Amino acid sequence: MEEQNPNNQLQIELKEDIAQGTYANLAIITHSSSEFILDFIRVMPGVPKAGVQSRIILAPEHAKRLLRALEENIAKYERVFGPVQLADEQSLPPMAVKGEA
Repeated sequence: MEEQNPNNQLQIELKEDIAQGTYANLAIITHSSSEFILDFIRVMPGVPKAGVQSRIILAPEHAKRLLRALEENIAKYERVFGPVQLADEQSLPPMAVKGEA
């Protein structure tokens, strides 16, 4: 467990293998009364099977904080680069919401 420094700031370590990132083009979100589960999936054209690349489990409060952080960051991005355009129709939605786990 990382310790906090004297300035009371959390030091976050980003390991090299994690820093490379993982590509996902589909997210499936499920939830229960106590948690939100985000499964990030990579779908490849012409391949009938897609694997979950990463699963993140969040408390509802943290899920809401993530939502707000994404909204703020998308707004900042669009101020610099212009609006993010969403295609009207896609064969697979970029985000699927399943509901209760």
